[in-house]
Amino acid sequence: MSSNSLPRTADVVIVGAGIMGASLAFHLARRKAGNVVLIDKDHVGFGGTGRSSALIRMHYSYPPEVQLALVSLHMFQHWREIVGEAGDFRKTGFVRTVPANEIERLKQNVAMQAKLGVNVRLITGQELKELEPDWNTDDIELAAYEPDSGYGDGANVANDFLSRARDLGVTYVPKTQVTAFQVAEGRVRGVVTEHGQIAAPVVVAATGPWTRPLFQQVGYDLPIEPEYHQVAILKNAPGMKGGGMACIDSITATYFRSDGQDKFLVGDFYGKRPVDPDNFPQRASDESLEAIIERTCCRVPKLENAEVMRGVTGVYDMSPDARPLLGEVPGIDGLHVCAGFSGMGFKIAPAIGLVMSELLLDGKGKTVDISSFRPSRFAEGKPIKAEFEYKDD
Repeated sequence: MSSNSLPRTADVVIVGAGIMGASLAFHLARRKAGNVVLIDKDHVGFGGTGRSSALIRMHYSYPPEVQLALVSLHMFQHWREIVGEAGDFRKTGFVRTVPANEIERLKQNVAMQAKLGVNVRLITGQELKELEPDWNTDDIELAAYEPDSGYGDGANVANDFLSRARDLGVTYVPKTQVTAFQVAEGRVRGVVTEHGQIAAPVVVAATGPWTRPLFQQVGYDLPIEPEYHQVAILKNAPGMKGGGMACIDSITATYFRSDGQDKFLVGDFYGKRPVDPDNFPQRASDESLEAIIERTCCRVPKLENAEVMRGVTGVYDMSPDARPLLGEVPGIDGLHVCAGFSGMGFKIAPAIGLVMSELLLDGKGKTVDISSFRPSRFAEGKPIKAEFEYKDD
């Protein structure tokens, strides 16, 4: 892009065209929020979004996250009416398992979720076995079952949001790196890019693992750390049932889901830090994938005969309480952050764009109260802690 084609001014600049930035652009455009510019150093969905495992589930231990997931599920279910694209939400059902010493917490969380409107119920290991005959459920006393959940596709969702946002007048600027925020007299004044400057009174950084260095330049240290993760895509073993449920399994510390009718995706709870989000291994290590698959085989024994098709690598933007930082940073009016999703952003992204648009236009999140996610909470000594949190939340 030449500097002459870069917009000189905007009402809102969104930095980062991943699923969060694209969702926010879409929701601002729906509200006719003026001249919105969405800018990215690569292309839409090129960072973590395109590498997301894209689970869609309501199971959280913190009520506002459940509410965000519910609002998002409604959008995934009514994608064509709301976004105007076909969408590709796959409803497979979802199960959450925990070790025996956390069953009480599971019960409390399921009760809380049901109260908020989630279609969820507790099922026994035997009932789970009836739903998923390929799974070994001997060590499962109770599990949380969500029949309406499933998975989607991160890159497609970001592209759908962007496509509709552009139809509604948003300016999209790819292949343009934002190198700094412009700040004067306690206010954001715009952004500096490699192709010139854009003046704007409101800037939102939806920049995932690239967030911290940008804010450090203006004297604000956001505790967001990049963490490296690997996922395996397997071809179903002969005789395996296709299209099975998604699962987060604390007992094996893995998550997994079907991938269409003939494939299976497995991932790990834990990743490695530090990692450079611009320079991390693009190929998953065979040893790491083997270790993840071996643990998943405890739950789905037939995977022992499944062929590994490929690995996917990616970087999470981790925060100290593994929950996002949403809102204005203290001391710089108009400068907002929307990052730190800690690997759990996809399923709440449609709602995040909505509540962030409300924050910018109405002064607060109205659909869901997001004040507890404020970026200053760590400096205030108020990290989020759910009442019935799991040890691996």
